[in-house]
Amino acid sequence: MQQKSLSRIILGIDPGTRVTGYGVISCSHGTATPLDFGCIRPDEKAELPQRFLIIFDGLLSLISRFSPEAISVETQFFAKNAKSALAIGMARGVVLLAAAKTGVPIYQYAPSQAKLAVVGSGKASKEQVQRMIQMLLRLRELPQPEDAADALALALCHLHRTTHRTIPCTNSFAAY
Repeated sequence: MQQKSLSRIILGIDPGTRVTGYGVISCSHGTATPLDFGCIRPDEKAELPQRFLIIFDGLLSLISRFSPEAISVETQFFAKNAKSALAIGMARGVVLLAAAKTGVPIYQYAPSQAKLAVVGSGKASKEQVQRMIQMLLRLRELPQPEDAADALALALCHLHRTTHRTIPCTNSFAAY
């Protein structure tokens, strides 16, 4: 009898109104592999409702294309600029809505949790996160832009937090 291949696909999202980073990873046979990463970039001149629609449609397209078993999203951090924090919170709401519409479970992690999972320090710099993502996922170049690297870190963070209950992925997570 042939054994069914266990593969997990996780979509990480770093929400923003100007740049929403995404990273899709697969974990199969003990190895985490990047499937896609990048950014959804609405026109900066567009009104917020139009930007949110572009982000929403982009997320639905990613979910349809990759059929992730989970979406890992960054929780809101407290910014000095209340207007900016509110807009980012609304972008997070768009992510939550896309997940709810498609029925994909959503998990939320603080930026420090994602940094700790991939770098070993919750206070790691953006460049440190990029370099570790490059190493852990065996990428030829640094993942660009930083928002995409952060999204990949969120996906790896979720994978690490749920690995003990499912299948192990051995190419990363020595820091936890």
